[in-house]
Amino acid sequence: MREAPKADAAPVNQLSISGNACGPSALLSSFRCGNDAWQRAASSLPGTTDREQLGQWIRRHGLLPSETLRGRKRWTSAGINVEDLVAATNEMTKPLYLPAVSQDDLFLRRGEKREALLRRTHQRLEESLSKGIPPLLSLRRFVLRDGKWIALQGHFVTVTAVTRKLGRGESSFSFVYLDPWGGKRGQGTLRVPTTSLVASPGLTSPCLEAIVPAANIGKKEVRRAETTAVVPAAVVGRW
Repeated sequence: MREAPKADAAPVNQLSISGNACGPSALLSSFRCGNDAWQRAASSLPGTTDREQLGQWIRRHGLLPSETLRGRKRWTSAGINVEDLVAATNEMTKPLYLPAVSQDDLFLRRGEKREALLRRTHQRLEESLSKGIPPLLSLRRFVLRDGKWIALQGHFVTVTAVTRKLGRGESSFSFVYLDPWGGKRGQGTLRVPTTSLVASPGLTSPCLEAIVPAANIGKKEVRRAETTAVVPAAVVGRW
C-alpha cells in the first residue's frame, strides 16, 4: 500500500462543530496526515481541539463568497462543493508557500473506457499520497427512484492509503480512508460496476462504484427495496 506520511494522525470529527462540515474536516485530516510541510498548514490554525480549528477555518475561508454559486458563501447548510474547497485550500496554503492542489472529476470522459477511468482514479490517489498530501475523495450516494437515478447526499473523506500498483486487467483496488463523520477510520474498494449504475438499464455506467460498508452516506434517505450505490465523484489533491 502507498500510505500517507503520517497515516496514524488523529482523524478530525466534523460532529465536534457541525453535521455539514465534512469538507473542512476532511481537509484538516489531510493536513495532519501529510508530510512535514502540509502538517504546518494544520498547525497554522489557532486552537487545540477539532472544534476550535474547524471554527477558525470556517470563519476565515468558508464564509467568503462562493467561486461558483452566485450570492452564496462557500460553506453553507449544504456543506461546501469541490470547487470552493479547492479555492479555499489554495487561499489558505499559499501564504505558507505550499503548492496548489487541484481537482479532477471521476466520471467517464469522452472516449474513455471504464478500465481507463479506474486507472486514472488510482493514479490521482496514489500520486497525491506520494507527494505528501493525502487526497480528498468526494463520495456521492445515488438511488434509483421512479425509474431515475437521483443524488441523495455527498460526503468528503480523506484517503490515507491505496494499493500501490494496479495490475493489468484488474477491475478494482482497495483504499483506507478517514471518515469525518465521527472521526473514524474505514476501508473500502473502488471498482468497475458490474451493473448499470447511474445509467439506464443496459447502458455503460459513467462512473465507478465505491464499496464503503462502514460509511453512513445518505443511508437514512434510502427507501425500502430501492437500488442504491455510492460512487466516487471527484478527487482533490496533487498530481
